[in-house]
Amino acid sequence: MNALPLEENLKKFACVESCPVRNIISRFSGKWAMLVLCVLAENGATRFNSIARAIPDISPKVLTETLKNLESDGFVIRKMYAEIPPKVEYSLSDLGKSLMPLIGDLITWTMSHYAEIERHRKSDKKPKQS
Repeated sequence: MNALPLEENLKKFACVESCPVRNIISRFSGKWAMLVLCVLAENGATRFNSIARAIPDISPKVLTETLKNLESDGFVIRKMYAEIPPKVEYSLSDLGKSLMPLIGDLITWTMSHYAEIERHRKSDKKPKQS
């Protein structure tokens, strides 16, 4: 797949600021960003409290931070309506929508392999025989 020597190939992941893989994938390495994107993909424009109800174990502070990060990366659009009380909705941008087929593939793979992974996890927790 890659014709670069191993040492050169490994260097491309070393610098956080310039490595696209580390820089972008790190946004999804936490447990919340992908879930938030999935909620928005399934529901369209969604208010903060509805997202929070869909992911009940996320704190309001973490949800706020996750939405801000996804918005700053261009995956989510925040739309504020001039109403009292203020109404804010979040939705996927075109960039976010373009990511969802890949996340969908990951979800499909996860569902297909989850039982196998769980078996490995359980066997790893058993005390080792000497």
